[in-house]
Amino acid sequence: MIKSKVNEIRTFYESNSDPEIIKKYSRYFKAGYDGYGIDKNVAENQIENWIEEWKDEMSIDSYLALGDELIKNGRFDEKQLAIMFLKTKRKDFSKDTFNRIGKWFDYGINNWATTDVLCWFILSSLLHDKIISFHDLKSWNDFESEWQRRAVPVALFELNKITKDLKPDDAIEVIEPLMLDDSEYVQKGIGTLLRELWKTHPDRIEAFLITWKDQCGRLIIQYSTEKMDKEYRKKFRKTKPKT
Repeated sequence: MIKSKVNEIRTFYESNSDPEIIKKYSRYFKAGYDGYGIDKNVAENQIENWIEEWKDEMSIDSYLALGDELIKNGRFDEKQLAIMFLKTKRKDFSKDTFNRIGKWFDYGINNWATTDVLCWFILSSLLHDKIISFHDLKSWNDFESEWQRRAVPVALFELNKITKDLKPDDAIEVIEPLMLDDSEYVQKGIGTLLRELWKTHPDRIEAFLITWKDQCGRLIIQYSTEKMDKEYRKKFRKTKPKT
């Protein structure tokens, strides 16, 4: 069953590939873009058709198995599709879902866009529904994949968009071990999260930034302070060593 669905998916994508769309999206991926280049409306309509057509035969386990194949051997669009399919089974999410998608970083999730889509539709739901804890998410800080580490602050950012009440101390406890991470994508994720939390908890976030400003990556400071007044954010510049 999984093999036939993979073949159907690839036949659709190959027949609807557009070189101009590939060219358009390639500018956003430094390491290269391997997508088919599908018109957004065409793709979304087909995804809805597949979900409706397969709703009685595809369980969450089936979609995870299909996802394993698409993530491991698929191109950009197929990896996004695996996530879109899985999100339809939110009511069946479990700790096993979290562990299973964690393995996708070992062999298939290899860019910021797929990482962020996973956070939008899967990780934020796992957190919101309390299927996983902040401690579970924090465990991803130690993984080799920079994309898996990026997922930590991005998932918290997405959770806050849903709930509007993420406590800054909860977020800080999870991301603080990443403050010395040298990945630009991890740093951007942390900075974006802190910038959002600063809007509602400025004192706490500014105190945290002051503590780390001389040590952490500059992209964290750049992103987290970009909504501040130009003169005010000078206080977060790295202190020059005394000569």
